[in-house]
Formats: sequence, C-alpha cells, structure tokens
Amino acid sequence: MDIRLNKFLARRGVASRREADRMIQEGRVAVNGRTVEELGLKIDLSKDRVTVNGKLIKPGFEPAYFAVNKPRGILVTLKDPFDRAAIRELMPTLPPGVNPVGRLDKDSEGLLLLTNDGELAFRLTHPRYEIPRTYAVRVEGFVTLSEVARLEAGVFIDGRKTAPAKIKVIEANSQKSLLLVEIHEGRKREVREMIRSVGHEVVRLKRTGYGGIRLDRLPSGRWRPLRPDEVRMLKRSVGLK
Repeated sequence: MDIRLNKFLARRGVASRREADRMIQEGRVAVNGRTVEELGLKIDLSKDRVTVNGKLIKPGFEPAYFAVNKPRGILVTLKDPFDRAAIRELMPTLPPGVNPVGRLDKDSEGLLLLTNDGELAFRLTHPRYEIPRTYAVRVEGFVTLSEVARLEAGVFIDGRKTAPAKIKVIEANSQKSLLLVEIHEGRKREVREMIRSVGHEVVRLKRTGYGGIRLDRLPSGRWRPLRPDEVRMLKRSVGLK
C-alpha cells in the first residue's frame, strides 16, 4: 500500500501533516536510510523503512482517543522542563504518540481531548474546520446586552478580529455574570482576551464541550476513552472517513 510520507507520519501520531512536512524540510526524516529531500514523497508500507531523528516509525498503528477533565493549575503538556504539574500526572500510562489536541491554559479547567491520530488532531484545531469549543465563564461585574452583541460580532485581539461567537447569559448581577461562550478559532487565551476587551475579567473558565464531545459528569482530574460513536462524529466533522 502506497501512502504519502506526511500522511503516514500523521497517522502514526508523530506530527500533523504540516508539521511532518517541516520535519522533512529540516532533514529529520529518512526512508530506507536516505534523508528525504522532497515533499509529497509516497512510501510503500509493505517494504519501506521510515525513521525520524534516527528512530524507527513502525507501520502498525493503534489509534487512541481520550477525554480528560483538566483541573486548574495543570499544564497542557506531557512533560514540563520545570517539573510543574502536567497532564502526564493525570494519565501516566498513555499509549505512544498520544498528545493533547489544542490548548487550555494553566488557569483554565475542563474538557481536553488527546489522541495519537495526528491528522484528526490537526483538523480539529485548524480554524478552517470551525470546530466549536464551549466554555462556562464566570466574569466579574454585570455583562450588558450591548457587550454580548460586541462579543458575538467579533472583537479585536492583537490587531486581529475574532470570528463570530455565540454568547448566552446564564445569570448576571452587579457582582458577577455567568456566560456560556462558543467559539470556533481557539486562539491563545482567546476567551479571556475577548472578555477583557469589553471591560471585564474572567474569574473562572471551564471548557464544557469540544466538537460535540461533552464534559458531562466526568470528575475533575479523571479521564476516559472516547466511545467509537464519538470518534466517528469527530472524524465526520472534519471530513475524515
């Protein structure tokens, strides 16, 4: 079976296709002992031997998909060079190649997806596929309807306007407001910066949904494998079989 090299690396959880292409350009990928110099190269899974940084990438692939309820204070990384609390502490026996899908900052909590399916992870985080992320957001002060309208229309963060969002006010008084926020971009600290742009600060931020996967009753700090129907739903949402 012939397959593009970057697609093979993505399926094995080594990197997304785009990242795999960058690794190839950097001379880190070899096929049958020869460094690959061209993008778009096809390999034969039955006989070609692929290495990345000298490490053999076996053609067999056992995909794995997980959901974890990340507590506040945990970094979304498998290993932190400064020995701060990271996802690996919650999931010490992860299969090879499993990595977090996207980001969720240290002070935020809630649903985080992990997989070794590099192509799915890449598409779930790419703005082109407009995968919804839903957050329950506790905010200082009273959020007005005009502020909600501004957030839904898009606000400027670092000189670039955010994509339209969906905002539902669950409760609001002079002390605090609780919002349900749905976005499709996933820029760094996007929800926090959106709220700040209309004059409020986030007190607590919890992701409750990602691409149709719901946090539901999964306890904080616990994880579970995704069900087959959930995996199929995610793949359909990004155009994968």
